[in-house]
Amino acid sequence: MARRSDHSRDELKTLIINEGHRQICEAGYGNFSARKLAKRIGYTVGTIYHVFGSLDHLMLAINGRTLDKWHHYLALKLEGAETDRLQTAVEAYFEFAIVNRHGWLALMDFRLPEDQQIPDGYVAKVAAIMELVCREVAEALPDNRKSEAVGLTRSLLATVHGHCFFTVNGTFDALGEDNPLKAALARVIDATR
Repeated sequence: MARRSDHSRDELKTLIINEGHRQICEAGYGNFSARKLAKRIGYTVGTIYHVFGSLDHLMLAINGRTLDKWHHYLALKLEGAETDRLQTAVEAYFEFAIVNRHGWLALMDFRLPEDQQIPDGYVAKVAAIMELVCREVAEALPDNRKSEAVGLTRSLLATVHGHCFFTVNGTFDALGEDNPLKAALARVIDATR
């Protein structure tokens, strides 16, 4: 069994986040436990709590890793797109959620207790994704509607997210929607004309 002296605090934090993220992505948030994580890395649950302070802060760190990966994925997709960039962003949203199903769902499933505020660093990660998409929405809007970009982006993200969530959890199958990506794109295109 590893001891605290085997890793620096930063190394231990990285080890815990990496393994926690791997477990979330493999088994999902509902099957995640600090005990399983501790066993896998050879440390105690107490060590995890010592490093992160609480399971909530550990989950924020794990979900933060997913947000970083999502931002990177979206930025790479947009970097390579010369045309139909807003469509590329919507497709990338769906692709990331489908390929990273459990990690993406953990972003939605985890909630901090009501008496705790979301840390600024986490908010910044969410805002970075929003900014990428907002630039594409603003670019797609006619000149007389550019000032609507921020509010419209929030609404369009909710629309795309809903379509994506129903895709990932199988709801659209039950509703008979055979192409949710196409439906989401249609809503986005309608809203940006």
